[in-house]
Amino acid sequence: MLAKGGASWDGAALPAYPTAAPEVTIARVTIPPHSALHVHRHPIINAAYMVSGAITVVAESGKELKVRAGDGFLELVDTWHHGRNDGDEPAVIVVVYVGSPGVPLTVEK
Repeated sequence: MLAKGGASWDGAALPAYPTAAPEVTIARVTIPPHSALHVHRHPIINAAYMVSGAITVVAESGKELKVRAGDGFLELVDTWHHGRNDGDEPAVIVVVYVGSPGVPLTVEK
């Protein structure tokens, strides 16, 4: 098992599922070496698997999570954050989003 729980990595409880029909999306995200994603939030539950490389996920609160290849984690929901790749190789992440039709996966700040 890579990850399981009812809270995101910072300890915040995951929200209840919406009553609308579910929509599951699987995405592959690559963060180039020595770069960072824009600050963003996810309005829906999502879980990630680090395929290769390593990142630091930084929440607006200042909390950080170090993730390396082979790690699974439950992402933050409705919390501003970004992923940063301080390494020399691309960081590749597969993310599974569980939302509803019409609800965005990510909202940039």
